[in-house]
Amino acid sequence: MLKIGIIVGSTRPGRNTIKVAEWVRDHAAQRGDAEYELVDLVDFDLPLLDEPVPPSQGQYSKDHTKRWAAKIASLDAFVFVTPEYNHSTTGALKNAIDFIYAEWNDKAASFVSFGSSGGTRAVEHLRTIAAEIKIADVRGQVALSLFDDFENFSDFKPRDVHAPALDTMFDELVGWGSALKTYRDGKANA
Repeated sequence: MLKIGIIVGSTRPGRNTIKVAEWVRDHAAQRGDAEYELVDLVDFDLPLLDEPVPPSQGQYSKDHTKRWAAKIASLDAFVFVTPEYNHSTTGALKNAIDFIYAEWNDKAASFVSFGSSGGTRAVEHLRTIAAEIKIADVRGQVALSLFDDFENFSDFKPRDVHAPALDTMFDELVGWGSALKTYRDGKANA
């Protein structure tokens, strides 16, 4: 069965991102079409990129990098859950992405974002980053508003209108994730 990681893209204390990621996970758990798990950046405690060799070489020397690489390698697709900070994604998420390379390759990703403009600018940047690390991103995404989906900017109460968008996003992610898993399996057996 396809394994999809829901990546919690913020490490800030008091973050809303964990609440949004849990909502995504709870919705996904009702589907039964893949195994979904939260992958919280906090659990990996990655410092600012400290590997002496570029990630594209795959010569990881630090234990935290090896543990992060093993987790990402074990997954077939990703849902990046990100807030928008200063018209982009978080530094913590960008740093985590930059730590490794091959483990991301030939996999699928989707995005759930939030912010004053739904976090769409963060997703624009993530789509560009995904292309560079050979992740195929699906069109479907969910953009949550700090004004309409949160009370007082912290109490997460998503509107019902997001459920169909979430389903569309998951349908596309599972489809692309399955196709790319077949592709990766074919490359490995060639």
